Amino acid sequence: MTTAEKLVSLRGEKTQAEVAKALGISVSALSNYEQGIRIPRDAIKRKIAAFYKSSVGYIFFNDIDHEMCTEESG
Repeated sequence: MTTAEKLVSLRGEKTQAEVAKALGISVSALSNYEQGIRIPRDAIKRKIAAFYKSSVGYIFFNDIDHEMCTEESG
């Protein structure tokens, strides 16, 4: 699930206007986050996570596959 999909899912039955007002952001900003057009600044990420009672890591980072660093012996 992408970050945008998580944001839409977490919003549930609330309107974008309700969530945007609670977060102190514009409806267009929230819409852009939910469409994957923009990624919020860190301060807004923290507000979103607190509002949804979730973690910043779950919402914004778990959909990224990270490669493991390995050292090759010569």
